[in-house]
Amino acid sequence: MDKEVLNYVVEKTHELIDAPSCSSETKEAAQKWLEAVGTEKESEETKRYLAELEEDIVPIDGLIGFAGSEEGMKAFGADLAKNIKAHAMKIKSSGAKYCDCPACTAVEAILEKKDAILN
Repeated sequence: MDKEVLNYVVEKTHELIDAPSCSSETKEAAQKWLEAVGTEKESEETKRYLAELEEDIVPIDGLIGFAGSEEGMKAFGADLAKNIKAHAMKIKSSGAKYCDCPACTAVEAILEKKDAILN
C-alpha cells in the first residue's frame, strides 16, 4: 500500500475508533491493524481488518428495517427509532447505500480504498 493510501486509512481508522457508534469488535480490529502497520503482521491484519469492516458496515436497508422493528424501538426508544428510520429513508432516496453514522461513514471511506489497500 502506498504511503498516501496508508496515511488516509490510518486517519479514517482513528475516526472509526473515536466514533461513538463503533462496535467493540470493530474497535479491537482497528487497533490490532494499527499496531500491525509496518510489521510482518501487517498483511495478515489488513485482511482481517477489511473482513471485519465489510461485516460490520450497516446497509441502508438494514438500518431502515432495524429502526422500524420492535428490536430497534427497544434499542433506540420509539421516537428516536422513528426519526432514524425517516432519516435513513431520506438518505436512501438520495442514493445512500449505507448508514451515515460516524462509524459507518469511516468504514465506507476505508472500504472505498480496498483495492489500493490490498495492492
